[in-house]
Formats: sequence, C-alpha cells, structure tokens
Amino acid sequence: MHLSSRQDYVSISFAGQGSGSYNNSKQWRRQSCWRKWKQLSRLQRSLILFILVLLFICGIASYPSVTEHLRGGKQDTASDSILGPFVPFVLPEPAKQGPPPLPELTSQRKLSNKRGPPVLQNRLQKKGNASETVVEDRAADSKKEGEEKGVISWRGAVIDTDEATEGTKNGENKEDAPANREVKTSKDLESSWLEAVQEAFRHAWKGYKEFAWGHDELRPISKSYSEWFGLGLTLIDALDTMWILDLKEEFEEAKSWVATELTFNKNVDVNLFESTIRILGGLLSTYHLTGDTLFLDKAKDIGSRLMPAFNTPSKIPYSDVNIGKGIAHPPRWTSDSTVAEVTSIQLEFRELSRLTQEPQYQAAVAEVMKQVHKLDGKLDGLVPMFINTNNGQFTHQGIYTLGARADSYYEYLLKQWIQGGKKENQLLEDYLQAIEGVKKNLLQKSSPNGLTFVGELSHGQFSPKMDHLVCFLPGTLALGAHNGLPADHMDLAKELMETCYQMYIQMETGLSPEIVHFNMHQGSTRDIDVKLADRHNLLRPETVESLFYLHRLTKDHKYQDWGWEILQNFEKYTKVSSGGYTSINNVRDPEYPSPRDKMESFFLGETLKYFYLLFSNNTNLISLDQYVFNTEAHPLPIWPSTA
Repeated sequence: MHLSSRQDYVSISFAGQGSGSYNNSKQWRRQSCWRKWKQLSRLQRSLILFILVLLFICGIASYPSVTEHLRGGKQDTASDSILGPFVPFVLPEPAKQGPPPLPELTSQRKLSNKRGPPVLQNRLQKKGNASETVVEDRAADSKKEGEEKGVISWRGAVIDTDEATEGTKNGENKEDAPANREVKTSKDLESSWLEAVQEAFRHAWKGYKEFAWGHDELRPISKSYSEWFGLGLTLIDALDTMWILDLKEEFEEAKSWVATELTFNKNVDVNLFESTIRILGGLLSTYHLTGDTLFLDKAKDIGSRLMPAFNTPSKIPYSDVNIGKGIAHPPRWTSDSTVAEVTSIQLEFRELSRLTQEPQYQAAVAEVMKQVHKLDGKLDGLVPMFINTNNGQFTHQGIYTLGARADSYYEYLLKQWIQGGKKENQLLEDYLQAIEGVKKNLLQKSSPNGLTFVGELSHGQFSPKMDHLVCFLPGTLALGAHNGLPADHMDLAKELMETCYQMYIQMETGLSPEIVHFNMHQGSTRDIDVKLADRHNLLRPETVESLFYLHRLTKDHKYQDWGWEILQNFEKYTKVSSGGYTSINNVRDPEYPSPRDKMESFFLGETLKYFYLLFSNNTNLISLDQYVFNTEAHPLPIWPSTA
C-alpha cells in the first residue's frame, strides 16, 4: 500500500508538469519541512531555535578575528590610531620626567615556541662595526616587534617594557640605533645614552626608596625587601654611582641616611669579603669623590670592626665576623675560606691604611698575599679555589677556574700593582704567570665559529664550562696592556670580549645566563649550550665592565653599541613597572623569563655605573690613569709616586 501510493504520487507530480516541475518540487520540500517542524514538540522547537541564535551570536563575535587572520594578522593603522591596540591591564606608573623612553633595538628572534638559539653571526670574519651585523640580521623582524605592546604580566606582578620600545614604535628615536650612528652627532648620541642610564637608575632607586629604604636589597615584584647584613647594602653600594651619574637629589637623601641611621654597632655576622668590597670600598670611594669626611669616618669604623677576621693560626682570614661582638669564625660547614675572598680585600685595606696612617690594615692583607705567593698546589700560576684558615694550605686541589671562588684573585694581582705605582714586582710576576697559565691550560675555541673561551680544569680533565663571572677578564687584560704589559694581552681581550657578547645575543632574551658550555666537537651546529639550572641572569656587571675598558682604551664605538643593546634587553625583560629591576630565572624564554624577585646591590653599584662610564666619551671621568676600580666597581685612587 505504501509503495504503490508513493509510486502513484511520483508519476502524478513529475510526469507532464514540464517547466513547472522545479517550482512544484521546491514547494513540496517546503511543505514537507513545515510538516516535520509542526510534528516536533514545543520543547524541541525551542531548543533548536536557541541553538541557532547562539550560533549566530558566536559567528558575529568571531568575525573580527577571522578577518584579522585572513589579512595575515596586520592591524589597520587607521583604526589603531583611533582605538589603539588591545593591551593587558598593567599597574599604573607615575608620570616620569627627563629623557624620552629607550628606543627599541629589535630582539634576536621572536621565539615563542622555539628553544634553540639564533644562528650565530661570525663577526670574526667581518670588518667594520660588528654591531651592524646584528641590526641587519634583525631588520626582517622589526616590523612585527614594533606592533607588539611590550608588557609582560607575571602572576599579578608587572614588568614594563613599554619604555624600552615606545620610542622606536612612534618613530621618534630610530636614529639612536647603532646602524644609524651617523644620523646624530656623537655628542647627541652620548647625551641620550647617558640620560637613559640616569633614568634607569632613578627607576631602580624609586623602587628601593619606596619598598626597601635602609634595608639591604629590594624585592621589586613583591614590593618588599630582604636582609643580608642589615646595613643598607644597596644604599651604600650606590653612593658613588649617584655621584658619578650627577644625581644630586638622590645622593643627598642617601647621605642623610648614612649620617643619621647607619651604625655598625650591631650583633650581626657579616661576610668579610662582601662587606669589604661593598661597604668599605663604597665608603672609601665616596670619600675620595666628594671629600666629605663623613664617609671616611664610617669607613674607619667598619674597617676596624672587620679586623678580628685575621685572628687565625695561619693569618688567612675567616670568612665571617660579628662586627658587634668582634668575634670571627669560618663557615659552619667548613674551616676553609675561598681563595678569591681572602685575596680580593687588599685594595680596600691598603687604602684604609694610607688614609689613616695606621699600618695594621695593610699589613694584614699583605701577609695573605705573601703566603699565597709561596704556596704549593698552583698550576702555572693558577690557584685552587679553597684555602684552610688553620694551616694556610690550599685544599680541594686539582681544580682550576677563573669563575666563582677564584676570579678576583687574578684581578687584584694586577690592580694592587697598579694601585701601588707599579712597584710591587711580586704581584706583577704572579699575574703574568697566571695569564700564561690561562693560555696554556684553560683557553680553547668553540665549534663551529671558533669563539675563544676560558674553560675549567679538574684533575687534568678539561671542561668547556665558562661562568659569566669570567667576563671580567677582557677588561682586566685590556687594563694590563694599557699599563705596559704585552700587546697580545689586548688581542686576547678583544677575542674574549666578542665571546662574552655572544653569550648575550645568542640567548632569546638577549641576556646572558650565569653559566654556559661551549661545543668543541666538529660538526656542532651552535657554539653555546646552556643547562636548565644555569639559565638565570642576576643583573651581573662583568660584561658591561669589560665593554667599558675596551671602549675606553681602544675608542672603538662598537663596544658602546653592544652595551646599548644589552641595556635595552635589561629594560625589556627585567624592569618592574612599580620600581626596580629583577633578576630572572630563564634567559631562554622571552615569553616568561620567570622573575626571581630580587635586585642585587651590585646592579646599582656596578652594572649601571659601568653602563654610564661606557657611554661617556670623557676619558677624564674616573680616569684609568688616576683610579683603579675594586671588584665592586668602587674607584680608589692610584697612589702618587713618592720617588
């Protein structure tokens, strides 16, 4: 019955209707659909209508992003000028006065998904300004970078990158880029860069003043502070920086705190080395720059309180001393001190004796150098990392490095010789022997680009590991060459300076990790590897320090260009909008560098000071023929000749 009925209907509907068959079929389909719709329950019809309305709304909402994608992600400049691009909410920052924001130098690569480093440019084979290669290599990415609004929000804390990029986006400061150096006069460029460092210092000082005033270190993310000795470490470390940067207002408020609040009569353990280079060195330096006896009196106070550290059987000082009780002791876990610590306090105590005419300070540190000079356990002038305070002998022998625990021993050999008027030949001999030991035992080249680097030696086994701390060496070598040491020291300084710069630009953030490992085997595709645990950056100064020496002594402006690039990356990835700068955990991840919430005192005491001196073309600003810098960047005078 059903089949015959269907067959009759078909023959009647389609046979003989001619041209009208299309309209009849269409009408039948409409009637059939309406019949089915009417057969649905009211609930079913309501549900279908709801779904259709929802799909319609979603389609309208997604229309802008779809058209954006079809246009290749390019924004309409006309609409941008009216509405502006969308940016995440950031904490408001007070309006600033002074120089314009830092212009953007486009980052190495925009690598949100890739973890490998950018391809290394082999500058050793290029002539001219090496930094021009960077600018050319990055030109393709600059438009994309310029469209991004540079704010990175990390779990409620804000790191502000607008200031590092806004100028270039608006086309206001493009002439500051190294490749366009000739567009501006040298004087204009110098002025804008110096103002940028001053503004960076003011921003760091703003955070310290608001959240950590009188305490040791700022924690900029949490807007709090941490204590190490409880002696206002950041403030004291920054005193001479403020004076050199001509920040009179900030200096006066810090001076007032030193005069009214700073006291060393505290029941607290301090590290002999750290308090000598930061506090004693900072106070002595500020005294020499200002002539204000307030700082000399404070230096005498802390210097005398540190002397119990030398009361050991061997005269090798303990690492810790209680400056209130006058009692010293080794670390709780060992009776050793590190070689770098006991041999990197000499510049400060020698100068304290010269100023006070009290010989005990210089005598104590001279005895340390005398004993280390004659000890067994060296390798071609290279020293182990530890020394026992009971018997005065090296311990953990067979491990040699220019990184942590040994680095500044070599620096202070040269600088004591310079400080004393180049008369103490034993110090010079030990330094020259050590540099030859470095060349013989620790110097190698990477593959594939042949970067010269300083590795480590452990019981005869070479390791291609290099700390960022080792980047003090190019500057020290250059300083030695400037003072009449062999010319090949300057050649080596330039090669190592290139390597230290590569440790920055091969990272996705343009900031160096704490430790790198160099590839040496043939067939390597990149020169530098970084282990996960070594990817942090602590705002360290060593590379900027060496850039300062190389520029000051060679007059090659490429070193300023490299420094400017590094400063911009500090601005982009470490600046905290509420004030201060933070160390970061991962220089390989520009999307989430992972802030550590700590601004070390040496960022103000050293890093920003060396940036300022690097960008200044005034060779009389802390002349290297009149001053020698301690290992915390505090300039102390070279002693006048008595001959």
